[in-house]
Amino acid sequence: MKLHAKFTRIAASLLLSIGTINAVQAEITADKLSVSGFIDMSYLSVEVDGAGSSHDSGIDQVELNFGYDFGNKLTATVDVEYQNAAEGVDVEQAFISYAISDNFSIKAGRFLSYTGWETEEPTGLFQYSGTGYAQYFYGYYQQGVSALYSGEKFAVAVSVVNDLAGPQSTDTEHPGVETMVAFMPTENVTVKGFYSVDGDTTMINTWAAYSKDSLTVAVEYNASEDTAFAGSEADGFLLMANYGFENGLGLTARYHDYEVEDAAGASFEKASGITISPSFSVNENLLMVFEYRMDEVNDVDVDYLAVEALITF
Repeated sequence: MKLHAKFTRIAASLLLSIGTINAVQAEITADKLSVSGFIDMSYLSVEVDGAGSSHDSGIDQVELNFGYDFGNKLTATVDVEYQNAAEGVDVEQAFISYAISDNFSIKAGRFLSYTGWETEEPTGLFQYSGTGYAQYFYGYYQQGVSALYSGEKFAVAVSVVNDLAGPQSTDTEHPGVETMVAFMPTENVTVKGFYSVDGDTTMINTWAAYSKDSLTVAVEYNASEDTAFAGSEADGFLLMANYGFENGLGLTARYHDYEVEDAAGASFEKASGITISPSFSVNENLLMVFEYRMDEVNDVDVDYLAVEALITF
């Protein structure tokens, strides 16, 4: 949501004070500038069978999202995040979008891949943790150009990027290509399929979701080659259900399973897990998420217990 007008006026002043471009100067006004973001903090306990336990707490991520509408179908988006002392402050996304029509748009810059049922940001998750297999099957932040056509019942997208999972990559000699086809046969059902290729690396990501009233159910299947290392093959899936009760209570149950094999067919990484995650919306800005997760990673049992406070604005 937009912040208080006073804050947006301050933000606009700060942006203007950065400097001017010799050829073009653009006036930034508060009514065209939107600012949103989140603060994510958590406590996490991890117990590895036979190897003891660890406990961590603190700020996981702070993010500010700036959007500006120039008019004439042109917008700009900049996301700035802070994760920890090692990572520091980073520009996560920075891109411009131009709406050629109500259905067709093009964006260019650094942006997040469309792939994957589970989102990169905590604000899009139904539980505290991701499965952990995104690195083998999803794209990541990318630099390039993307075109999206979105109709009432279907959508298609094509992105040409420097690297499928390389937000800092500037080498355009061997670009990666990500394609998407989506179907929305009813207002409650969405089906998406992605095929991505970058040199010898290929990724297939498909998912389907049903959402009506307080219930959301999703299934995802993935397959890839050369994502872990040259000659590797991987496949994996998840099943998830979320139900929202009255008074802000919610409950998510998820099962995931994946395996990565080397060129000889030997298992390099194999994992599966069950996640149970209750949540409680304290108010429209504060969400408390609780999670108990039981994983088996390369035949070793790993248990997780997490408490998360997610503040959005």
